[in-house]
Amino acid sequence: MGPYNIPRNVKDEGRILFIFTGKSLIYTAVGAGIGFIFNLIFTILNIKLIGLLIIGIFALIGFLIGTLKMPDIGAFAFTKKVGGESIDEIILRAIKFKSSKNKIYVYDEEETKDE
Repeated sequence: MGPYNIPRNVKDEGRILFIFTGKSLIYTAVGAGIGFIFNLIFTILNIKLIGLLIIGIFALIGFLIGTLKMPDIGAFAFTKKVGGESIDEIILRAIKFKSSKNKIYVYDEEETKDE
């Protein structure tokens, strides 16, 4: 009798604390770090509560960027092209496009009426 592999549910084993993947944890930490800079400014101005809220907001934005994917909505041309891709990949591609000074030209042909 040969060996038999027991199937396992390996989905979500790469998660940390049930909600964070490695990538989303890094983006959350970067967002919280940016929020911490604003917290220092608001702490100097004696508005500590707003500083803590800003840390939470930036951490949430970082988590969403690292976790969510762009939905594929057929009604919008933009989402048809990037539907299903991670938001961070879309942002990085846009930054690379802008930094290389590329431009997209769109020509509209207008109908001319002969009178």
